Amino acid sequence: MFDNNLIARVKELAESATAKAEEYSNIFEAIKGAILENFGENGLTAFYIMSSAIILFIVSRIAKLTFSTIKYLVIPSLVLAFIASYFVPYSFFALLPVTVTASSLLLLFKG
Repeated sequence: MFDNNLIARVKELAESATAKAEEYSNIFEAIKGAILENFGENGLTAFYIMSSAIILFIVSRIAKLTFSTIKYLVIPSLVLAFIASYFVPYSFFALLPVTVTASSLLLLFKG
């Protein structure tokens, strides 16, 4: 039922992923060892707190960008295309690229 080449390829990819995971694990272990050697447990705790804060900052910026895109680009484009489809002889899907472009240009000029 399954192609033997496909199964072999999946096994090869799994082994490659495992090797990469071990490589990154070794890098993290080296960083952890260097921090413990130079700064001790307090330094390791500070590193974990700093890393968590940076990750949370990045995730919050990505979430903010996503919600702003939905709020200022997606929703106005959909509403504008829906309203325009009643007044012009084009369909909603034909108007959608035009309204997305118009909303994008409005955002660019608005700042």
